[in-house]
Amino acid sequence: MAMLDREQLPRHIAVIMDGNGRWAQHRSLPRVAGHQAGAESVRAIIEGCGDLGIEALTLYTFSSENWARPPREVAGLMHLIQERLSRELPELHRKEVRVRAIGRIEALPQSLQEVLEHARTLTEGNTGLRLNLAINYGGRAEIVDAAQALAAAAVAGHLQPTEISEEVFARHLYAPDTPDPDLLIRTAGELRVSNYLLWEIAYAEIVVVPTLWPDFRLAHLLHALVEYQRRQRKFGGVLEDL
Repeated sequence: MAMLDREQLPRHIAVIMDGNGRWAQHRSLPRVAGHQAGAESVRAIIEGCGDLGIEALTLYTFSSENWARPPREVAGLMHLIQERLSRELPELHRKEVRVRAIGRIEALPQSLQEVLEHARTLTEGNTGLRLNLAINYGGRAEIVDAAQALAAAAVAGHLQPTEISEEVFARHLYAPDTPDPDLLIRTAGELRVSNYLLWEIAYAEIVVVPTLWPDFRLAHLLHALVEYQRRQRKFGGVLEDL
């Protein structure tokens, strides 16, 4: 593997954590066992990003479409997110990780909402890795919510429609203080973005890896970062203009 240039790391990494179900199926285990195994990968990647000095990490934890899964699996996922976050929070706080949930959080179970809010308030002053947990998140829903907020501001007379620019629109997204992802990693070999950060990934480099999420560890992250550093980011221009 080529050497990683620590001076050319992405500021923000977004991850679609795919393959938990297939990991469990390959082992004749219930799907929830795959989600439980995937939680260990979450810990490894958070630690890796923190150690590398990555500014922000956003994890696709539960999509707005995931409610269509069997009720038992959904309930298991809600419990797992709540239990693991409660267990890991003291260590995350000690390592200066700032935790925030993005999505339509008000639709989640009340007990999970309380844990997420506690994590946010406890860590909001931390200065290390920004960890965004996308829960009940959908990219189209985020854009709709931003558009509704802007429309309400216009109706109230606080904003003229002609004042709505890309910069103004972006300030009404779920995490406006987080830079757009430079790198989007998707595991399990699937070649789609699955309604994830649709506005924010406009110029993200996408790296798809065949590894199922429960098997994803620091070595896989480093390989993805090396691949990212091989890319020439042009943002719609040509290299001699940059």
